[in-house]
Amino acid sequence: MARFIAGLSRDQTSLLPACIDDYVDDQNPVRAIDAFIDILDLAALGFEVEPEATGRPGYHPATMLKLYLYGYLNQVQSSRRLERECARNLELIWLTGGLKPDFKTIADFRRNNGSAIREVSRQFVALCRDIDLLDASVVAIDGSKFKAVNAKARSFTREKLRRRMGEIDAEVTRYLGELDRADEVLNKTGMVMPEARISRVNKKLAHFKKEADNNLRAIERRMDTTGETQVSLTDPDARAMATTSKQPRVVGYNVQNVVETKHHLIVAHEVTNLGYDREALSMMAQAAKAAMASEKIEAVADKGYYKGEEIVAAEQAGVTVIVSKPNTSNAGASGRFDKADFTYLASENAYVCPAGERLTYRFTSEEADKTMHSYWTNACATCLIKHKCTTGEQRRVKRWEHEAILERVQKRLDDDPAKIPLRSKTVEHPFGTIKAWMGATHFKMKTMKHVATEMALHVLAYNMMRVMVILGVPGLIKAMRA
Repeated sequence: MARFIAGLSRDQTSLLPACIDDYVDDQNPVRAIDAFIDILDLAALGFEVEPEATGRPGYHPATMLKLYLYGYLNQVQSSRRLERECARNLELIWLTGGLKPDFKTIADFRRNNGSAIREVSRQFVALCRDIDLLDASVVAIDGSKFKAVNAKARSFTREKLRRRMGEIDAEVTRYLGELDRADEVLNKTGMVMPEARISRVNKKLAHFKKEADNNLRAIERRMDTTGETQVSLTDPDARAMATTSKQPRVVGYNVQNVVETKHHLIVAHEVTNLGYDREALSMMAQAAKAAMASEKIEAVADKGYYKGEEIVAAEQAGVTVIVSKPNTSNAGASGRFDKADFTYLASENAYVCPAGERLTYRFTSEEADKTMHSYWTNACATCLIKHKCTTGEQRRVKRWEHEAILERVQKRLDDDPAKIPLRSKTVEHPFGTIKAWMGATHFKMKTMKHVATEMALHVLAYNMMRVMVILGVPGLIKAMRA
């Protein structure tokens, strides 16, 4: 053993440091956690900081917040695991002053203080703004699907209900047919089906009847009553969502993130149960603008966010939008000219077609709550390239009243196509990091409000880790106390 580093004997008496603070050096992240929670006005954020006059004393909200922030920074999100860590983890012993709350107390704090915990996450973003870490002019927006505490087998749509009822009917028909054949054999040969087999078939039939009557039809009645298109039995707010070809469906939540492009800090986030992003652009862009306290910001998003009304709302709120447009043109897909091949002449309020003819304004109409202007020319009948343009008598072009805004957005993208890869490099890394911290199961709580609390803790932990990388632990503590 002389050639190896030897440890101390377990029986040897040693002189420990004089105080517990000596165990934690100046670069330890727990010092930043401690400093951040201590500067917060917990009462203003919504925590109960005045103890009850009677009964057993409780733990101070600051202690529980420090415990949770430490846990999420170190991938320990379970209340039972946090309980164990309080008894054996030297950093937590330092952070909590040696307190050892039980797992139920830990879990209850997170469940009962959701809105206040979400405010703590916003307070750290405000701190980042105050110390000039949110001075970027460009933000990237994206959404990602996170798994809920709800198995796919316990999530239903009307189509899945119909399919499962069909499967049950087929199984019931098969087992009834087996009983009929047994009766036929009995009548012809006198041979009786074994009692165990008859019992098994009857149990199967009873099971299928119970599933159909008590479960599936109850879900169908609930859909009829509430108008829901999906029902999840474990987490009622979770929804089945399409993801990728490798994992085509996940039951969970769609988390929206806005990340600034300079330091890659998450400036705004939102948990939704919509399986698509096209309704979120304006909401997230304006949330980022407010969080950064900027007069003007530029928001970059992918084609999943392309919706005219959302783009217009964001632009009118002072956000410069860059979002790629999905190719939804049936004409273009068929090899014919699409709308982009027609040039709009603003001074004449007319379009010029690929053949050089002018499509003049004809009338205005309301379509799906949009004011649309229609244009066409009478020259289509004699056009030599009509077959490349339309299969009808004439090609008509419709223009939305806010089309000029969409054209400006497209021009920005054409002038600076590098903004799209900038988006992916900026916003996808935080999602990957947080999912790696979460582990395979992602969320551990149920319902939207509790899941939002979990996500706020993850975002707070991610942002704090980023700032500690940028400034260092002593630098962050100094900035917080300035």
